[in-house]
Amino acid sequence: MINPQWLTTFTTLVDTGHFTQTADLLHMTQPGVSQHIKKLEQACGYQLITRYNKQFEITEQGQLVYQYAQQQTHQYQTLMSNLQTDSPYEGTCKLACSGSFALSLYPQLLRLQQQHSKLHFHLEAAPNHKILDNIENNTIDMGIVTQNPANIHFKTTMIGREPLCLVLPLQYEHHELTNELLIACGLVDHPDAQYYLTKYFQHCGYHHLSNIKIEHLPITSYINQLNQILVAVAEGIGFTVLPKSAIEHFTDKHKLYVISPPILVTEQLFIIQKQHRQLPIRYQTVTSLLTSLY
Repeated sequence: MINPQWLTTFTTLVDTGHFTQTADLLHMTQPGVSQHIKKLEQACGYQLITRYNKQFEITEQGQLVYQYAQQQTHQYQTLMSNLQTDSPYEGTCKLACSGSFALSLYPQLLRLQQQHSKLHFHLEAAPNHKILDNIENNTIDMGIVTQNPANIHFKTTMIGREPLCLVLPLQYEHHELTNELLIACGLVDHPDAQYYLTKYFQHCGYHHLSNIKIEHLPITSYINQLNQILVAVAEGIGFTVLPKSAIEHFTDKHKLYVISPPILVTEQLFIIQKQHRQLPIRYQTVTSLLTSLY
């Protein structure tokens, strides 16, 4: 690693063309300037200037070092400028949320970016546990999760609730919802299906559904791509449970039968970030958007 002080002395010398002026500008002695140049040449392994009659000419290697020093100075100035800039509408926001929530959130983020062209978004669709891991590892800065983590290292803010929906093929619209009907229909399974089903059956108000052994439900299909789960349901393959946002953004939702339960089952939504990490002010813009959605 080249000593930054040696580079400063070298660039000042090249700019002024005089050892004496360089020493005056840097509040050094002339021998001190010569010593810096000598150490820099030793570090680089090449002669950087050719001395003659108390003057000098810069060598080809010296030109390369001079250009490098200028680049370093420019990068430093850019860094200092960026450190001073903390705008609510400038910079990149790194976020993560569930796939279903991303369907609603991403279009809103794009509209916000259209209004503020210097504001950019990196949005990752991921399950709760991966969102927590990514925040802890600083891969992302803010996440939206459906469970409040019992971890003192995270700061959480509840922003609202999203309904869970039991979805069947349209052909079952006029059938009575019974355990036998769901068993005959079969489950379109997905990574969150067991969790959603358990919560829905326990809290929807249809008491007979709480008796279903979820692990015994026949599985007619499995897919881990959110935008494909409802394709199977629409084609009459089986039923499933998903957040309402996933259904609202499904193209063929007219082919679905969404049950209206006695009691609405919802998922809490939390904004999550590191407890002691201060995020840039642009994340306040994102928080305001998230709050307005619910």
